[in-house]
Amino acid sequence: MSQQSGTPESPSPDAISSILVENRVFRPAPAASLGFTKWHIGSIEEYKALHAYSVDDPENFWREEAQNLAWFRPFDTVLEWHAPDAKWFVGGQTNACYNCVDRHVQAGHGDQTALIWEGEPLGPRTSHPVEGSRYAAEPEVKSLTYRDLQIATSKAANALKALGVKKGDVVTIYMPMVPELAVAILACTRIGAAHSVIFGGFAAHAISERVMDAHSRVIITADGGYRRGDVVPLLKNVEEALDQLTNQGHIVNHVLTLRRTAHEPPSKRFRTGEKRGATVLHWWHDAVDTASDACPCEPMDSEDMLFLLYTSGSTGKPKGIQHTTAGFLVHAQMTARLAFNLMPDAGQVFWCSADIGWVTGHTYVLYGILMNRVPTLMYEGAPNFPAIEGRPGAGDRFWDIIARHRVTQFYTAPTAIRTFMKWGDDLPARHDLSSLRVLGTVGEPINPEAWIWYHTHIGRTRCPIVDTYWQTETGGHVCTPLPRAIPTKPGSCTLPMLGIDAAVVNERGEEMPPNKGGLFCIRKPWPGMLRGVYGNRERFVSNYWGRLKDPKTGMPWYFSADGSRRDQDGYFWVMGRVDDVIKVSGHLLGTMEVESALVSHPAVAEAAVVGVPHEIKGNAICAFVSLKTHWLKAHKREPDAALRAELTAHVAHEVGALAKPDQIRFADGLPKTRSGKIMRRLLRDVANGVEKITQDTTTLEDFSVVAKLRESDEE
Repeated sequence: MSQQSGTPESPSPDAISSILVENRVFRPAPAASLGFTKWHIGSIEEYKALHAYSVDDPENFWREEAQNLAWFRPFDTVLEWHAPDAKWFVGGQTNACYNCVDRHVQAGHGDQTALIWEGEPLGPRTSHPVEGSRYAAEPEVKSLTYRDLQIATSKAANALKALGVKKGDVVTIYMPMVPELAVAILACTRIGAAHSVIFGGFAAHAISERVMDAHSRVIITADGGYRRGDVVPLLKNVEEALDQLTNQGHIVNHVLTLRRTAHEPPSKRFRTGEKRGATVLHWWHDAVDTASDACPCEPMDSEDMLFLLYTSGSTGKPKGIQHTTAGFLVHAQMTARLAFNLMPDAGQVFWCSADIGWVTGHTYVLYGILMNRVPTLMYEGAPNFPAIEGRPGAGDRFWDIIARHRVTQFYTAPTAIRTFMKWGDDLPARHDLSSLRVLGTVGEPINPEAWIWYHTHIGRTRCPIVDTYWQTETGGHVCTPLPRAIPTKPGSCTLPMLGIDAAVVNERGEEMPPNKGGLFCIRKPWPGMLRGVYGNRERFVSNYWGRLKDPKTGMPWYFSADGSRRDQDGYFWVMGRVDDVIKVSGHLLGTMEVESALVSHPAVAEAAVVGVPHEIKGNAICAFVSLKTHWLKAHKREPDAALRAELTAHVAHEVGALAKPDQIRFADGLPKTRSGKIMRRLLRDVANGVEKITQDTTTLEDFSVVAKLRESDEE
């Protein structure tokens, strides 16, 4: 960004100063104490040997991993690499739905549970509470076996065929977290159509933008979905998007709609086959439920597109990240298996709380888990529904779900963990969480204070925490501890996943010494890597491959856009987006480390820091802080000047005077994407007094948060 806009320029760091010191190390717990009979990788020595093999002889390593997939035709070549373009498992043919569903049925596991689903609303009050639940009402729960999924995906696939969907088409899916969402995704892959899933919280403009970019002619949606007890009007949003698309000359031929909420009277609901302009509308129960359940899986070439997933940049339209079939599946299957120690027939129930509209949901709600034949759990709604009586906004639904379904692996975001901390330690303490074996975090770096809370109050000090680092573009984990093999450090994603040649380098591609921050890159291709930005070759090359090169060969390296450091043990510590680095008095500071220092104060629930221009320092640190209301009440404190001074002194004590915030602004909430990431770009605008928002806000969860921040600044 230019200085003219009132925001600090984005630095090009040679070294990002590391100010966070974290010396605690947690050794893996014995297998018996966690209920595991064995581990896929059981020691640090085994991990190191396998990782060395995977990066020194990647073709043989990935050839062996690829045997975990079922192939219709074996591949001839593991990798064709013409940087930045990769082709994996060339000549092979396979199918995603077949690997997730059909092969399990054919192997005799058709009656095993594949998917467990719970809806947000609670049913009629009963005289006896649900066993293990505090609610005197029945939650809506469904279980689907692999045979159920085979039948359901076949019916949905035949319905899509009847609407004219062909191999290679892109189908847009905009649905709540219901079983039919999983069915719709797998049905697309069954017939060779790519899917483009849009998170159900997006509004009409975001839908139309993505549909047009993907050249999609069919949309699958629902009349609505439930969120915190309210109905999100999905079909209404789609109809508004259709009007926008028509005005831009793009015609959607068909909209297939699931009746989920029935929030409108029958007189206002469309009839099957009814037309809205040039678009024909269909009800799921008419088109899918009556379709044939015979539909073989389409053989797909290894590099055929599996899905598009749109991510937002700081400017311009969203990027359609392309992933292809075989490489993504091999990487997803391996990373899920190793990071969570997944084993079929071992009584495991895996729950990733992410929405399938994000890449975490693609890889670790559906594909990676189903391929490993472990039941995956989906929950439709929010963690604070129903709310705790007398504590508005707080809830314990997640802990209730874990206790009732006996979840063994739980995977969630640091933002959610900090929210749970804010709601109080007593809520998880009410529930039996003894089934848990492995905990995971995803989405952004986790600050040590939140890590310790998660370890203590959810894992009850027994469960290893896998702090996973990866991106939409990487397809799956690229750095993460393996639960039995790698000792953990709060706040570190530890060591690279097998097959990942990761490094921290400067702009010249030279590796940085221990504890000197630089740029996180991956120096060799891996199967789960993105294959392009849909329809925009230049953006693919410049965004990911245009900045870092091998200083000896000139070969481009993948740049994640994140700053990172490696400590003396080789552990990676992600320091935040390079665009978020703040240059203070000549020192480049990562936002994550300053924020971690703030959150380590018992009064602070969440914090985000940004840079503002300063005539002496170049940039000053402005911190936005959300406080724990129960802590303020218990200690009879107010969000005042005295607390600001205390927090400033706390940061200086924790990480040094250089990191002291020049401004601390208290906020009820911080602007976040719907996946829970803090939108620091917007906070920079607020801190610098920029009145007109020029950023891409399609992923912003709550627009009122920004308005409240501006109001508090004016006060």
